[in-house]
Amino acid sequence: MGRGAPSSHPPPWRRLLRYALLCALLPPWGTSEANEQLAEFPPRGWNSYDSFSWIVDENTYMQNAEILAEKLLPHGYEFAVIDYLWYRKYVHGAYTDSYGFDNIDEWGRPFPDLQRFPSSRIDKGFSQLANKVHGMGLKFGIHLMKGISLQAVNGNTPILDIKTGKPYVEDGRQWTARDIGLTHRTCAWMPHGFMSVNTDIGAGKAFLRSLYQQYADWGVDFVKVDCIFGMDYSPKEIITISELLAELDRPIILSISPGTEVTPALAKNISQHVNMYRITGDDWDNWKDVSSHFDVSSSFAAANKIGAIGLRGRSWPDLDMLPFGWLTNAGVNQGPHRQCELTSDEQRTQIALWSMAKSPLMYGGDLRHLDNDTLSIITNPTLLKINHYSINNMEFHHVHSERTSKEDKHSSRFISEDLVHVPKIDGVSLGLTACSDDKANGWYMFSQHGKSDHICRNYGMQDDKNISFCLGKTIPLLTSDDIIVHNEEYQTKFHLANMDSDDACLDASGSQRRTSSDSKFPMFSRCRWHAMQMWELNEKGNLISSYSRLCATVESNNKGVVTTGAVARAWIATGSKGEIYLAFFNLDSMSRKITARISDLEKVLGSTFIRKDTCSCTEVWSGRNFGRVEEEISAVVKSHGSMVFEITC
Repeated sequence: MGRGAPSSHPPPWRRLLRYALLCALLPPWGTSEANEQLAEFPPRGWNSYDSFSWIVDENTYMQNAEILAEKLLPHGYEFAVIDYLWYRKYVHGAYTDSYGFDNIDEWGRPFPDLQRFPSSRIDKGFSQLANKVHGMGLKFGIHLMKGISLQAVNGNTPILDIKTGKPYVEDGRQWTARDIGLTHRTCAWMPHGFMSVNTDIGAGKAFLRSLYQQYADWGVDFVKVDCIFGMDYSPKEIITISELLAELDRPIILSISPGTEVTPALAKNISQHVNMYRITGDDWDNWKDVSSHFDVSSSFAAANKIGAIGLRGRSWPDLDMLPFGWLTNAGVNQGPHRQCELTSDEQRTQIALWSMAKSPLMYGGDLRHLDNDTLSIITNPTLLKINHYSINNMEFHHVHSERTSKEDKHSSRFISEDLVHVPKIDGVSLGLTACSDDKANGWYMFSQHGKSDHICRNYGMQDDKNISFCLGKTIPLLTSDDIIVHNEEYQTKFHLANMDSDDACLDASGSQRRTSSDSKFPMFSRCRWHAMQMWELNEKGNLISSYSRLCATVESNNKGVVTTGAVARAWIATGSKGEIYLAFFNLDSMSRKITARISDLEKVLGSTFIRKDTCSCTEVWSGRNFGRVEEEISAVVKSHGSMVFEITC
């Protein structure tokens, strides 16, 4: 952006005042373990997903934990997290969305696969493993899916009342899994695995209470709850889990995901109930995923969501794991078998953005293959200091850039770096956003032949006429007696069919996990009875998804192509001793000279931080001392590279 672009951020003294007020508002949890302030800084650790998918076992986990304790714990990486499906049997036929391979106890709760985690045979839990991890000075974490498993619902298991140790009884009858499982709200990318729980009834809360009390008894310090945020938004369940965790004697950090279609407006009513919340889809080791994080991280910084009040402490927008080192592929039945495909420059760019945006830092590679170069990137002391202790973190829009070279060699791996191809239907793309977003307004009922059988929205003008996008309104299909009970709840809802096919309905969530760079839907799938395909139109002109309670948007594709925005980006932050951090990022496929004027830094940060003719700066990655800074800071940044300056005045 140009040098004269206005800043939308308040002056730093207001940010400092807010920071002080936040500290005053945080509850005085005291010094006991139960009252420990959670996530005072963005959490750091290691997660098994990027390297082992779902097939990690006790031996490989412990080997990674030992290296984590030895090499990364001194740098604040303290959480050792087992990612998803630790309860699934690793046998022929088992995969991400397979059915019938999960270990569940008599109360419908998952327990570890005893073949992969042999120490769990003692108590059908993780207490032995957690004790070993705690003995290394680390904290123990696990991945969870929302709600209850389809196996438990089909098995109609009783619900444990932890107050009595017996089946849960209310209104004179015993409640079971079928009473609480919402079969119309299965996980979008794991429909044969898990579904939401009805938290409006006592039995639903009793099940979740028994679940999280069990995790506390195992010694769990961190839970990552999946398929509950973003396009899978389940606010009631998030809040219920948060309230149950707040009741426990053991402090447990709450992380939620995925982050597809997450906006600051969506996070507004959730961030105070959690400690980490994903704001992107899954991040993998390709430049397209990395570059997609710049816009979303900027929007959350501008909304003052970094380090806001959270569950028993603070909350942090989460940009996902660092997929460096030795990795596997998404969702496969295979462990680490390939090297990270990001260049060293791209890896430095990624962790520099994560640090400037104060995202949690969770390393994803197999630590048994951690090389010195990667170790130096993820333990850079200045970046880690920025990640934990800096304030006033924001995108800095007052930069100028120009190309200085032809296309760099590594950029030939990518096609059309500045273009993102969006799926189109009649030249438009559909998306989801918070219903408070102005872009969600404008939908209306269109009557034809005396029937209100279309839902439309105007999205542009052509030849002085409105251009509209319409979908056919149909009645949801009932497919079995089991779902008749939901008919009253959904009697005002409808399906939206593709005008070219009566059997293809608009689906509010993907059928698989989505990466950070995946474009917006539309996604049409075979019409069925499921909340993902049910919509309602309110008096404000919002088209609301019954699955996520997000609202639909429609935009012109401009011939199916949209641009990604500026290729030269910059962030700023300030340190505890008055230092200024300035990061340049080159998203271009060629080298660029990027320049920031000291006078523009002063406009944004104020004269308190900038004292002309007395500033000097050092570049963090190279260690180069640039000496005294006068009018501007200017440097040539390699393609997909970054430079981070520490400025002292």
